[in-house]
Amino acid sequence: MAESARSYTKTLKIGDVAPDFTLKSHVREDWHLANFRGKKNVVLAFVPFAFSRVCSAQLPSYERELERFRSADTEVVAISMDSVYALDAWSQAMRTSFPLLSDFYPQGAVVDLYGVRHPAGMAERAVILIDKEGIIRHIEVTASPSDLPDNQKLFEVLRTLQAQAN
Repeated sequence: MAESARSYTKTLKIGDVAPDFTLKSHVREDWHLANFRGKKNVVLAFVPFAFSRVCSAQLPSYERELERFRSADTEVVAISMDSVYALDAWSQAMRTSFPLLSDFYPQGAVVDLYGVRHPAGMAERAVILIDKEGIIRHIEVTASPSDLPDNQKLFEVLRTLQAQAN
C-alpha cells in the first residue's frame, strides 16, 4: 500500500462487517454481495470513471491476475458510478471478464455506504477485500485518483486468509 493511502474509509475499517448491497452488472444482471457469503472472498475495486486513463490501467491488472484471484477463492468486481451502458462498452473495449457494477441510481448509494465518495463527487479509487464470512480484511483508498492501488499488498492479505483456512 502506498504510504499516503488510507486503510479505512469514512464509514468502515478493517474488521467491520461489510455492508450488503445489490447492483446491476454491466450485462444488466443483479449482483448480490450476499451470494458470496460463506463461499468466496470478494474484492471490491471502486473506480472513479469508466474509460479514464488510470482506471483503464487498473482493470487490466485484475484481468491479468484473474486466475490467481480464482485460485485464492476470490471474486473480483469493479464498482463505478457510471451507467450499465458505459460499463458494458468499457468492458468490451478493455476485454474484461469480471463484473463491472453500476452504482448509477440512486447515484452513489453503495459508494456512500462504503464511505468512498471523493469530494469532487465520484468514487474514490479504493480496494476493499471481504473474506468469506463477510468481514473486511483489507482497505486501500489511494491518496489521489491518479494513484494505482498496491496489488502486492492485496495478494499478501489473500495468502494470509488462505493459510488461516488450511
